[in-house]
Amino acid sequence: DRRFDPCPNMEEPSDSPHHEHQFVEYLEDVECLRRKIKFYFMNPCEKYHARGRKPWKLMLQIIKIAIITIQLVSFGLSNQMVVLFTEENLSTFKNLFLKDYDGDMDSYAVYRQADVYDHIDYILVQYGDLHSLTVGNQEYDKNYPMSVCQEFYKNSTISPGNETFDIDIHVINDCFNVYPMEHLTFASVNASALSSRMLSVKITFVLKAINLQTVRYREMPDCYDFTIIITFDNQVHSGRIKVDLESDVEINECRDLKVTGASARNIHPTVLFDCLVIITCIASFALCTRSVINGIQLQFVNYCKKHCGCQVPWSDRLEFLNGWYILIMVTDILNIIGSILKIEIQTKVLTNYDVCSIFLGTGTMFVWIGIIRYMGYFRKYNILILTMRAGFPNVIRFICCAGIIYMSYCFCGWIVLGPYHEKFRTLNMVSECLFSLINGDDMFATFLEMKQKSLLVWLFSRIYLYTFISLFIYMILNLFITIIADTYYTVKRQSGKPRSELQRFISLCKDLPNSGMYRCEENKGFFLNDCITR
Repeated sequence: DRRFDPCPNMEEPSDSPHHEHQFVEYLEDVECLRRKIKFYFMNPCEKYHARGRKPWKLMLQIIKIAIITIQLVSFGLSNQMVVLFTEENLSTFKNLFLKDYDGDMDSYAVYRQADVYDHIDYILVQYGDLHSLTVGNQEYDKNYPMSVCQEFYKNSTISPGNETFDIDIHVINDCFNVYPMEHLTFASVNASALSSRMLSVKITFVLKAINLQTVRYREMPDCYDFTIIITFDNQVHSGRIKVDLESDVEINECRDLKVTGASARNIHPTVLFDCLVIITCIASFALCTRSVINGIQLQFVNYCKKHCGCQVPWSDRLEFLNGWYILIMVTDILNIIGSILKIEIQTKVLTNYDVCSIFLGTGTMFVWIGIIRYMGYFRKYNILILTMRAGFPNVIRFICCAGIIYMSYCFCGWIVLGPYHEKFRTLNMVSECLFSLINGDDMFATFLEMKQKSLLVWLFSRIYLYTFISLFIYMILNLFITIIADTYYTVKRQSGKPRSELQRFISLCKDLPNSGMYRCEENKGFFLNDCITR
């Protein structure tokens, strides 16, 4: 059947014996190529029956899923203790150093000069008496005193009553240090009195603590350095000085460790397990790289160009570039980097849990997604993969068009409703609010929180919200679902039928995996073999 011939321009053989011999060789080459391509697209079980090759990649992926999941669970439990300790310490610092703290940092502020002095002096006193106040094991670092810095304009003369001002925008930073037990007051050491020139007052100090909860899990405790920054922010000059407390954490290995009553767990087995994960990922990456190279070299592009000059469609060429192998290779890279960072965290070389969590979490997510590839070998489960692959281009086009409408509503809502609605105050908040509305979340509260200071804006907000909800929920989302459903039914109708030229070409090979024909082809080479190049 020359319709599925990769070289349809090949001339029919003449009566000459030489030409007939060439045509027989050509047919053998085509059948050889067809058999090799069919073998490349077989699943691991079929390859085992065809050539007796054990599914090493499949077994390695199963092992990798198990050990990576164990690694992630172990790291997650350890990370959970760190997060719990740092969060509770942050809550402790707020209640210790912020006067009359009510638990809400958004509304915590001061409005009078006397209150500013009072709150700063309260921090100085609490810092000096920390050892007799806290019920935890926090203690100040004697090598790093508290630093109090005030930022203010160099010179200014402001008279709102006369609507005049004269200001020098150069900022001066005036700092002084406070050592524990000195019991100083802010007014006694502040060279420049609080005035309208003040931009901010920033108080910085370091506290040390030890995370003792890890002892119960047979892990040696870590020593923590908390760099606490308390800021009195007067950048707006509205008469409301916002107060904020932030804490940066640095985790160090304690100098002198002694735990009695229980044996501490050795970190070497954990490090060795992480090394096992790295070795497994390297082996997986090497096998997948080899398969990708084999697929690229197995393309019948060179064969067609050599014999008849015909071109193979790019859609057929991309069939040889297995996207699952690319996903596994990316997963291996992420897990290798994450495992190296985890080893450095365990040995106290690094203390950044966030970066390690991103690599390990993303890598584990992709590993579990890769299981779908093996589910696709079963006909009843393969419909999901085929639907996603077939509908992906249409979905991307649809999202691009819908995204343009979405961004237009974002910009409009930000500039019009921002001054009157808390959820539209920034462009990021607008996007989050509208995305929540698309999913039917918090609709009534969004309508209710609109301030009715301007009747015109209030009416505009109603039209804006009603049109957005109606457009995206009733029209755009339904069209999106229709695209997916239409792709699903199309794929379901075509299930089992060859669709592309490549699949039609392969379908002409009737040799079964256990026919023994594929073992003969194995002897001709592993990559682009003699049957393609001779």
